[in-house]
Amino acid sequence: MSILIGRDTRLVVQGITGREGEFHSRAMLEYGTPLVAGMTPGKGGQTALDGRVPVFDTVAEAVRETGANTSCIFVPAAGAPDAVLESVAAGIQTIFCITEGIPALDMISVVEKVRLAGARLIGPNCPGATSPGRAKVGIIPGSIHREGRVGVVSRSGTLTYEAVQAMTDAGLGQSTCVGIGGDPIVGTQHIDILRLFAEDPETDALVLIGEIGGSAEEEAAAWAAEHLPDMPKVAFIAGRTAPEGKRMGHAGAIISGGKGTAASKVAALEAAGFRVAGSPTELPKLLREAGYRG
Repeated sequence: MSILIGRDTRLVVQGITGREGEFHSRAMLEYGTPLVAGMTPGKGGQTALDGRVPVFDTVAEAVRETGANTSCIFVPAAGAPDAVLESVAAGIQTIFCITEGIPALDMISVVEKVRLAGARLIGPNCPGATSPGRAKVGIIPGSIHREGRVGVVSRSGTLTYEAVQAMTDAGLGQSTCVGIGGDPIVGTQHIDILRLFAEDPETDALVLIGEIGGSAEEEAAAWAAEHLPDMPKVAFIAGRTAPEGKRMGHAGAIISGGKGTAASKVAALEAAGFRVAGSPTELPKLLREAGYRG
């Protein structure tokens, strides 16, 4: 079993005929992801990826013809909010929005509409997710993964890759790796992924990667302390040296009014039973120290 994606995924890629969409769709298909459809308005009836994937004009057509249940969005920022809503209207339940640069104000209403529809949005500005050996959706490199039982959730794409590679090198495999995105407004938070991992019988340990800004990591820590007290848990927080009021990397990575500091997040995580690493490469060692044998 895995969370969000797996062997029952039937993926449609919105923007599959664009440069980025085509490149990453090819990687997803070659990894083994059940990529059943592409969608680009005006290119319905064509095929993509050397004739292996049919292209439709709308997501609704793709769902009707192929049974797609998951979407991945490679649409420019100006059209990405509408692309998310099109997936929701077509009945897609799991939506990954890779697009970056979407104004936060645009996403406020989109996230609420997704929630009211009972669907799940991961992103925007996220790397996607991988269930090793089963499926990958988004831009996460498939080669760095190893099948296993450690669940990974992160705000950062590149830090996810570094952490996963370190775990794989240490012989620690992953159940599912999820990048939730680093924008101020995202559809899924750390705590939402922890809830899914808590229900997954194939996830026995957790890696949480966060960064300065907001309070999502503290909220996730409090939830884990109550609901996952005995599960081995480790974390890494980026941005410990960031000055107040200066955005660092992601749009959501900013300390404001003394809130969202690395120190406050580390303290909350340690109080909740997480072992907090000084760098992503320390995470495998801390997992072992936390009692995970994997």
